[in-house]
Amino acid sequence: MDKHQQYDRVFNHFDDNGDGKISASELQLCVASMGWELSLADAEAAVMYMDSDGDGLLGLEDFVRLLEGAAEEEKVKDLREAFKMYEMDDGCGCITPKSLKRMLSRLGQSKTIEECKVMIAQFDLNGDGFLNFDEFKVMMLS
Repeated sequence: MDKHQQYDRVFNHFDDNGDGKISASELQLCVASMGWELSLADAEAAVMYMDSDGDGLLGLEDFVRLLEGAAEEEKVKDLREAFKMYEMDDGCGCITPKSLKRMLSRLGQSKTIEECKVMIAQFDLNGDGFLNFDEFKVMMLS
């Protein structure tokens, strides 16, 4: 079963009245079944934001965009947590060759500062010698 078929199956499961649309209350039940909480007001806001045809309901395409957006948010959250492990203790908001060396050591990989500089340079888009979060995200998603 491919991803689109899975989305279609989930969509149909939560489309309680079978109208081919998911209402805010159906979305709230969908989220609750996954173990999360979503107030009706938040569900209504999500539907209003993602509703592409203005009918106040989510069609399948809207629902897929909502799910993929949530998955992307989760991915970014996980990347932020990983980034924090690599950045310096002073919280400069970037990964330095020194902080990269230290983290790699903790992971059992011994690298020199020069090797760490080379690793950083591959994804250092602004050329400052460090990796900010956006550069780290490019590195991790490529």
